[in-house]
Amino acid sequence: MTKGGAEMAVAEQEIRYRVADAARAAGIAPSTLRLWEAQGLITPERRNSGQRLYSTADVERVQRIAFLRREAGLNPAAIRAALDAEAQTAQGGRHELPESLPGDGLGPRLRALRQARGLRMDQVAQDLGLSPSSLSTLERTGAGVSFTTLAGVARYYGTTVSLLSGQDRPGGPVVRAGAARVWPMPVEGVRVEVLAEGRLQMDCHRFILSPGAGSEGVYGHEGEEFIHVLAGRFRLVLDGTETHELGPGDSLYFKSARPHSWANAADGECVLIWVNTPPSF
Repeated sequence: MTKGGAEMAVAEQEIRYRVADAARAAGIAPSTLRLWEAQGLITPERRNSGQRLYSTADVERVQRIAFLRREAGLNPAAIRAALDAEAQTAQGGRHELPESLPGDGLGPRLRALRQARGLRMDQVAQDLGLSPSSLSTLERTGAGVSFTTLAGVARYYGTTVSLLSGQDRPGGPVVRAGAARVWPMPVEGVRVEVLAEGRLQMDCHRFILSPGAGSEGVYGHEGEEFIHVLAGRFRLVLDGTETHELGPGDSLYFKSARPHSWANAADGECVLIWVNTPPSF
């Protein structure tokens, strides 16, 4: 074998992992990894002997599954939907959003999306890890869930929180002071004002958080984010370990795919400018 051929053979071996190695990389038990294979979440290569081999991409997928299961609280069906949506995003280079969503208001839009797919309410609730009563309340009133749950619902239907909130409406280039449209937000204590209308390359919002308001969980998505605090104090946690507390005039920029959670970090109101690009939130 030539030197080049030997190097290629070594490289090929380096990107293959056994069950124990792949499980260790994701912080799970090998039996859990085999269960996920049986559930159709991961499909490793098989040698003639039946031994499973995982590529680097497989290991990254397993790590993502572990995050969605542990931090986002999704069950296998919801995880498959999330991974399919992420794969579509990666192939297209950007998040491919529907041209429009049916219904008027958050609750009717969610109901129309479910019915258009021929899904029962109890089936969707089970996939999302919600109680049927919570999903029913959300579809009837557009209220009653956490911010993280709302992000999970949007991901499940292959859309975004922004579009679910009616941000696909056309608008002019100027939004006058006091005239910003407000999302029909189902999360108590969170007010989101739209600072740029229409289907743009950025989601531009003003968040106004009451004391104690927050995401109530961890989520992630495609893109990059910029936050600038106008008033109060804001806390953002990245990857479950990296904490940033921001005050008036402070800014933060981060990759949206990093698992993140956030909250008002003071007793008073917190106001911030929040920009996502591309419009994948």
